[in-house]
Amino acid sequence: MAIRYLSRSSSVGTAALALGALVVLSTPVSATEVPAEPAPPRPLPAYTSVLLDRPGVQVRPGPSAPGLPGGVSALAWVVADARTGEVLAAKNAHRPLPPASTLKSLFALTALPRLDADRRHVVTERDLDRVGDGSSLVGVSPGRAYRVADLWRGVFLSSGNDAVHVLAGLNGGLHRTVEQMRAKARELGARDTHVVSPDGYDAAGQVSSAYDLAVFGRAGLADPQFARYCSTPVAQFPAGGWSYPIQNTNRLLTGAGGVAAYPGLLGVKNGYTSHAGATLISAAQRGGRTLVVTVMNPQRGGARAVYEEARSLLDWGFAAAGKVRPVGSLLPPPKAPRTAPGPAHLAAQADALPLEPEDSDWPAVLMVVAGSLVVLAGVVVALRRRAVTLARRRNTRGRFVE
Repeated sequence: MAIRYLSRSSSVGTAALALGALVVLSTPVSATEVPAEPAPPRPLPAYTSVLLDRPGVQVRPGPSAPGLPGGVSALAWVVADARTGEVLAAKNAHRPLPPASTLKSLFALTALPRLDADRRHVVTERDLDRVGDGSSLVGVSPGRAYRVADLWRGVFLSSGNDAVHVLAGLNGGLHRTVEQMRAKARELGARDTHVVSPDGYDAAGQVSSAYDLAVFGRAGLADPQFARYCSTPVAQFPAGGWSYPIQNTNRLLTGAGGVAAYPGLLGVKNGYTSHAGATLISAAQRGGRTLVVTVMNPQRGGARAVYEEARSLLDWGFAAAGKVRPVGSLLPPPKAPRTAPGPAHLAAQADALPLEPEDSDWPAVLMVVAGSLVVLAGVVVALRRRAVTLARRRNTRGRFVE
């Protein structure tokens, strides 16, 4: 009889609690509601990139492998298979070094897909006001109209910082382009690279590595536009009503400056500053195999050393292919899956759950018992509250009788 004295709010709350518990407990569990488990890790490749984290020369020759070429004085270098991404040998692969104009390869990977090659743009003074003193130039002039394709030839052949700045402006500005280049480097797994200026001009904190440059070269060869520009030896550059020839500054491609052209060379990009020294991304094809070789800052041999050291590493790579075990890979590490597990995975999880016999009444019995316990607990709480309230009223009447 005491239940009739329960307040309206207490009764409703207790009933809601009991009803909610019964609803939750009586809801059947289906296979699609099984909590998703992380996907099993992918198997590791047969080789690891741990060796590339170590300083010095890393190579794993087989019994018939040729020895590495002597006289390679570069601070860092990498020889890799462009198709598989396997690194055949390397020296100081992840050492951070200034990249000079080889960083333009990352600029091209970032901006080429965003700009229409046939677009025309009239260059302004503002487009060129942040080109560094002493920069290499293709000869872009304010007030003249240029096609984007012409500007890209100025980037790849003449390593023109003026062309880079105009293209970066068309891409949304220098700051936005730098941010995009940083994101592109991370996407490709090139984590040694920090971009400050898109043209590779010496800047505090701007670094890359022989490994990252090889990543950029490999990615560039997979892009038809990039591959076409970087392998062009000579082109015409517009100058108003006339044009003048520009020649690719990669001597392994053109055979200029006393450097013999390398057979099957595909590009990719060379660079030089007083701070970075000579740097080079080169790629060549022979017998159905394509190699990417990067060389950073040779310590002896003069202006031709970067090309001759790249030549000797290319020769070694073609001779050693199939005779050495890889020391690492240019491929980025696999990403964890972001999508929900598929039906097959969920079904497998459901099959792994212990099942009750189909005719068993135990689940229903347990649900009823659990629901009853919840309701009983609510009644007990309500009765205790009612008893406390009645006791307080009796005490009050006894204390204030006149």
